[in-house]
Amino acid sequence: MFEGLTSSLTEAIGSFARGSLTERNVQDGLAKVRQALLEADVNYDVAKEFCDRVTQESVGEKVLKSTKPGEMIIGIVYRELIRLLGGGEEPRTIELRRGEMTVLMMCGLQGSGKTTTCGKLAKMLKERGHKPMLVAADLQRPAAIEQLKVIGNQIGVPVYSEEPGQSSPVKVCQSGRKKASIEGCDVLILDTAGRLHVDDALMKELEQIDNMLNPHMALLVCDAMTGQDAVNSAKVFNEALELDGVILTKLDGDTRGGAALSVKQVTGVPILFMGMGEQLDALQQFHPERMAQRILGQGDILTLAEQMHARLDQEEMGRQQERMLKGKFSLDDFMKAMDQIRKLGSMKSILKMIPGMGGMADALDQMQGADPEKDMNRIRAMIQSMTLDERQNPERIDRSRRIRIANGSGADPTDVQGLLKQFKDMSGIMQKMAGMGTMDRMRAVKDLAALDGMSPSGRISTDKQRSKRGPVDQSKLREKKKKERQQAKNARKKNKKK
Repeated sequence: MFEGLTSSLTEAIGSFARGSLTERNVQDGLAKVRQALLEADVNYDVAKEFCDRVTQESVGEKVLKSTKPGEMIIGIVYRELIRLLGGGEEPRTIELRRGEMTVLMMCGLQGSGKTTTCGKLAKMLKERGHKPMLVAADLQRPAAIEQLKVIGNQIGVPVYSEEPGQSSPVKVCQSGRKKASIEGCDVLILDTAGRLHVDDALMKELEQIDNMLNPHMALLVCDAMTGQDAVNSAKVFNEALELDGVILTKLDGDTRGGAALSVKQVTGVPILFMGMGEQLDALQQFHPERMAQRILGQGDILTLAEQMHARLDQEEMGRQQERMLKGKFSLDDFMKAMDQIRKLGSMKSILKMIPGMGGMADALDQMQGADPEKDMNRIRAMIQSMTLDERQNPERIDRSRRIRIANGSGADPTDVQGLLKQFKDMSGIMQKMAGMGTMDRMRAVKDLAALDGMSPSGRISTDKQRSKRGPVDQSKLREKKKKERQQAKNARKKNKKK
């Protein structure tokens, strides 16, 4: 997310830190910032106004004569990004009514991820103690009703539906509200129909539902990967329905970020949530301050901490912490911890949210053959090839055992040896982390990633060298190592004879 924009902005802003600062080079630097925004598909008027405001703040005497003008300009850009994303206003989220049913009307174009987002939102509300019901009011798209039923079954939320040819969207929504009231539901989520483009038929249908059910909030689901098309459709929907919020989807994909930076400024409608994947728990509340940090490559430690608390097994983490404090952290525990980390998403996405680690995540893309998820599977295979005693007491693993473990996992003995060394170093750091709070643990992650011979992905030393050279034929590599060991053995015999 925003990789291209982050890289371009970092390069442009970095020019301010080189040499003395003048009004001329401020203008030159901000021309690069404007270009970076336009390349990210930010609305032209929004990009121009953003740079004008930053210029106005930056050319003041206080900034030009500052001992650290570059840092001051970064601070100005950060504040303006927050303003652009809707910061400084009253925090917005779903407004739930106590003692009455809250009706949420979800709308959007086909392909924006509207139906899936309905399920994500219902799951989030259910986990917060509410009792939602989904209403399948999309009678236009084939299989839309069945898709919503499948999602509802997965998350344990009831779905109200009727046969497409026997009813109308307005009647389905009205009957759904009666059914939800009977079953004691406190949130009703209406999955309305979409179209491939904005047209009169779509708007007329949505206006009918809006007038008859008078929903408490109308939320638009936009596909962030469509860039300015998403912003333009949001503007049209808002003019017809008076939207209360926008949910941007597919922000985890190869999106340039223009929609996120433009939609609030163009429509005046705040972004409430963002979809970060296809999983039904991949919906995050939108925080302008945190998003501005991500765009500037400063990570998002608060969101990562929230995800750790929500997704990780707290009881299992407590048992692991207790074992670490007692000095009993084993390879079995390490494997379980690794499985826990994978619940947070890909290693690259995790690194992106840790301050100062974004560069390591980018390095993974540039390393030929680097695959963090594959590396974790290889490490898991090596641990599973060990006996229970070896996992609990890795110091007992000698040369013959390393060869057996390597053969059982399809690895090389030197890979096993590297894993054992890294585990020894890692367990020491993890024992120190046991008594830390969440924020201190995140800082200690840097120490783990900086271990000698280990890449951010957990790739052990031999693979780190391989990734620089590209893919290697494993059979040839083993044959070469076998030949080298034989030569060393012959040399030792020759020395003994002498």
